[in-house]
Amino acid sequence: MECVKIYESLYRKSPSGVAFCPYRISPLGAHIDHQFGKINGLAIDKGIHFAYSKKESGICEVQSVNFPGKRAQFHVSSVPETKQNDWADHLRGAALILGQSYKLRYGVAGVLEGSLPIGGLSSSAAVIIVFLSALCRVNDIRLSEWEMIMTAKAAENQYVGVNCGKLDQSCEVLCRKGQLLYLDTRDDSYELIPTAPHMQDYKIAIFFSGLERSLANSKYNARQDECKAAAFALKAFAGMDYEKFVDTRLRDVPEEIYRRYEGSLPENWRKRAEHYYTEYARAEAGAQAWRKGDLREYGRLVFESGYSSVHNYESGCPELIKLYEIMCHMDGIYGGRFSGAGFKGCCMALIDPKFAESIERKVEEEYLKEFPALKGRYQFALCESADGVVM
Repeated sequence: MECVKIYESLYRKSPSGVAFCPYRISPLGAHIDHQFGKINGLAIDKGIHFAYSKKESGICEVQSVNFPGKRAQFHVSSVPETKQNDWADHLRGAALILGQSYKLRYGVAGVLEGSLPIGGLSSSAAVIIVFLSALCRVNDIRLSEWEMIMTAKAAENQYVGVNCGKLDQSCEVLCRKGQLLYLDTRDDSYELIPTAPHMQDYKIAIFFSGLERSLANSKYNARQDECKAAAFALKAFAGMDYEKFVDTRLRDVPEEIYRRYEGSLPENWRKRAEHYYTEYARAEAGAQAWRKGDLREYGRLVFESGYSSVHNYESGCPELIKLYEIMCHMDGIYGGRFSGAGFKGCCMALIDPKFAESIERKVEEEYLKEFPALKGRYQFALCESADGVVM
């Protein structure tokens, strides 16, 4: 690994540990975790590695293979209270939130390395979790799975400024190889659904558009506000009790209320609500299809989810929408959609391994025919499902 080589070059010794956190895909349940919906998720065998050792001084000194020449440095007991607007805000946020619950004496010196380009695979959550994992180990702190999830989520919400739900963190902690995570983000109940013995073989294909993205600078937060506004208005129309706007979620509003009053909503709010209710149903139906080993039905639902993300949630950009359209008519793809929030980044697909080479070749040909300037930046990766982070 490059991060180990760089560590050894910088510090003239081997790292004491190498932590790993996988990336994730969420084939169903897109954009609804922040509304307390249900999600499906898989961790993949690509992610963030962190080669590190303890620093007795309490200093955190971290470099990234993906951001060469830039080093983050701060003390665990004096993390800046506000973000510094660079890649290391995720590390500072992690240390600050962890330090609010546990005494931190030691820092870490290390090098981070991401195995795929940034965007759409929850790389920000993976960076936070892998750093938390190392910081906990050197300080002899043992977090439960849900402590890790909620600490990582708080770092992103409260420090970085992204109002994400818990989808990313949950997938990267709870997932197990060969099993689909089915999570209710309202009460945190979840099920790991094994791959049925008779299910068709599949691999996970990642199509990176060549455009990186940051949720903090996208329409991600605005879309959340539109969902909350729809829920707030629906409650008012129906004479339901409602609390503070910030605490309002579409999960609180029965679908029959939405159907009764959808025509009274502003069009943008109606579209966001339409996506929520139909995606919630797809996440439930997808879990059932996975239990039955029906990958073709599961894939159909994933394609349908992608369509709703484009037309109802209105995420995506021309490049990602083109990738989605290409996937829809490609032999060997069971189902695919944007991965993550859909503001630049990548698309994912569940594919028949026998078609992997032709899919890689044909998607690249069609995509670069439309966007030739992205030649050399577009990438394809073939992945397997994987375990979540080792705590």
